[in-house]
Amino acid sequence: MTNLKLPLLGALALFVAGLSGHAQIERLSLDQMVQKTDDTLFAEIISKEVIRIDHATDGAELYFTHLTLQGTSLANGDSRTVVVTFPGGFVNETDGVWNSEAPSDDDVKVGNKVVAFYKHLDNAGGDLECNFLYASHGGLYRTVDSPAGTVVMGRGEGYAIQGNTRLSELGTAVTTLVEAAKKEAK
Repeated sequence: MTNLKLPLLGALALFVAGLSGHAQIERLSLDQMVQKTDDTLFAEIISKEVIRIDHATDGAELYFTHLTLQGTSLANGDSRTVVVTFPGGFVNETDGVWNSEAPSDDDVKVGNKVVAFYKHLDNAGGDLECNFLYASHGGLYRTVDSPAGTVVMGRGEGYAIQGNTRLSELGTAVTTLVEAAKKEAK
């Protein structure tokens, strides 16, 4: 029996090591986040919808949450309405899936004002073409109004917005990063 346990433990250790190699969360500075995304939007969440896709190749019961955001691009000041998407969500109390990387329910309430980083994907899974909320919960930041103006709530070390930041300062930083990237591309 002891001779059998050792190879099984070794196989289990290799399996767990393989899993942990794929389950790493990407740490992003603001500069890296802006480089990897199509836009940064300061917006109000005006609607929320969860959809289910049953796909022949990717599998059944793929759930995605769509947030309709209406606001202003921090990159160029343009007003826009954009639907951003992240994996997970519930169509009703029993039909859905929880995703540990999804923003919290409190973060995605209709009426919240947020900063969202997103990137267009041709296929987020199940052939869903969408503007994907980059880094899932790491791409959405709640805001609060203060006497000093709107403040974006930071998430800590390793996130694009680490500490609480005035929206005006974040807007300036994003615009500067986008302009620098345009100049570098020329």
